[in-house]
Parts: sequence; structure tokens; C-alpha cells
Amino acid sequence: MATVELRFSALPEHVRTARLVAAAVARRAGVDEAVLDEVRLAVGEACSRAVGLHQNGGITEPVKVSLIEEEKQFSIEVGDEAPHTPGGGVPGVAGDDPEAEEDEMGLAVISGLVDDVEVKAGPDGGLIRMTWPTTPPPLLSPLA
Repeated sequence: MATVELRFSALPEHVRTARLVAAAVARRAGVDEAVLDEVRLAVGEACSRAVGLHQNGGITEPVKVSLIEEEKQFSIEVGDEAPHTPGGGVPGVAGDDPEAEEDEMGLAVISGLVDDVEVKAGPDGGLIRMTWPTTPPPLLSPLA
């Protein structure tokens, strides 16, 4: 299992870098070319969500992204340090708050892009894990 870890300051301008790195590692891991745009978009949404949670909560810790290459699958985990309530919300964010609606919309977009998504949230932060199948690289035939 190969893992690439990326940490970045919770600034919107770093989300693009995270998308580019995720797409490059996904390609190398064997994720189908046709799915790479979905990988970029999903990672962008997850990272933007984490950046927003950090900025709104005054959290100075970096956003964490893990790119995990496993046998027959590739996963990306985006972690935030924002405390989440047992109901899944962020403390101090009302249900009719535009930021809460934007957060829900981001999760809906991710769920629409990725078939295998897992969202965890607790008092110490949240984690979005997205997984895609991979295909093994073609075997190279020896020159005859």
C-alpha cells in the first residue's frame, strides 16, 4: 500500500494544488482516465469544504489529504480539524445558515461524483473518504 500525504494551510488558493496532485497520483495508481475529472472535482469539493470549516472556526491547523493506493482501489481522505456535533453539524452553525447549506451542497456534489464515499465527523474533526476502482497496468511484452 502506497500513501502520499499532503497538508496545506486552510486557504482557497491551495485547493487547486490538491486537485492537481490528487489527479496525478490517481492516474499513476491506475484510476481510469475517464474518471479523473470526477476525482479532481470531488477532491476540490472536499478540500474547499475543509478550508471553509477551518476558516469559519478560526482553526489554524492544516487541511490533511491522504492519497492511498491499495490493491484494486485508490482512496483519497480529506480531513478537517473542525469540531462536529453528534448530529453531524458544526457547533455555532444554524440549520438555516447559508454556510450550513453550502456544506450540505458540497457533500451532495461529492456523493454525486463518487460511488464509494464515507463521511465521518466528531468532536476532533471530520474525514471524507472517497474510493475508486483501479485497473492494473498492462503487462509489457518482451521484445522478440
